[in-house]
Amino acid sequence: MLKRSLENILTPQESQELISSFDQIGDIIIVRIPDSLLAKKKLIGETLLNEVKIAKSVFYQASAVEGDFRTRNLEILAGEDKTETEYKEFGCRFTVDVENAFFSPRLSTERERIANLVQDGETVVNMFAGVGMFSIMIAKKKKCTVYSIDINPVAAKLCEKNIISNKLAGTVISINGDASQVIQEKIQNKSDRTLMLLPERSDEFLGSAINATKSGGIIHYYSHIHADKKSNAGKLSEEHYLQVTSVRSEILGSKIVRAVGPRYYQTVVDVKISK
Repeated sequence: MLKRSLENILTPQESQELISSFDQIGDIIIVRIPDSLLAKKKLIGETLLNEVKIAKSVFYQASAVEGDFRTRNLEILAGEDKTETEYKEFGCRFTVDVENAFFSPRLSTERERIANLVQDGETVVNMFAGVGMFSIMIAKKKKCTVYSIDINPVAAKLCEKNIISNKLAGTVISINGDASQVIQEKIQNKSDRTLMLLPERSDEFLGSAINATKSGGIIHYYSHIHADKKSNAGKLSEEHYLQVTSVRSEILGSKIVRAVGPRYYQTVVDVKISK
């Protein structure tokens, strides 16, 4: 239906590119538009608003996610100029701000995978937690304690709200601060499992993840990897981790989380460390 609605303003190839480049988050749509189509962005926004019935707002992503707070600039194309919405995933409810706090609906499969790996009784440290998606999904599935850290005060405040919404007060602990400093001051050697969901800066923070994690604990190390062949990306990410780690590590597995560009992948390596 959406392709048919776009056929009067876009070629079939342009329409396909556009459909693969928009995210629906609650009642908000975010669309990435190539430079060649920017002259038609308002028409595109109005078409998406009309065709996606629950949508109330359509935004053009005008910048990449960037900076310590991991925010992006959005331009309203159609509908209400509001960036906060409610999002549901695997039985959990979240309030998200799509412009002012990091959130990606494209990590839902990875969130479920991690939640299923956690064992009852674990202490989990989520170093770059955003609004608490991974943290809350883990705590909903398993009897555990999750330290949910983010340097962005908007993200940390939304995490607190989401903890209450999902009835997890005391189980998920939201901390606003720099992950390295928080770990150094409060949670050294406390974690059975540490999440490093900042792939572009994982090497910088690996030492802090190791400090947080008990000997015998698990680190989920996310990174961005260039690979000529998709099938090689996981192996390359394992090799990279082994080059940068400072502790003895057993590789438990690796996988591509998602493609982030041509021959460019977000990967995760699951490792058990010994100190």
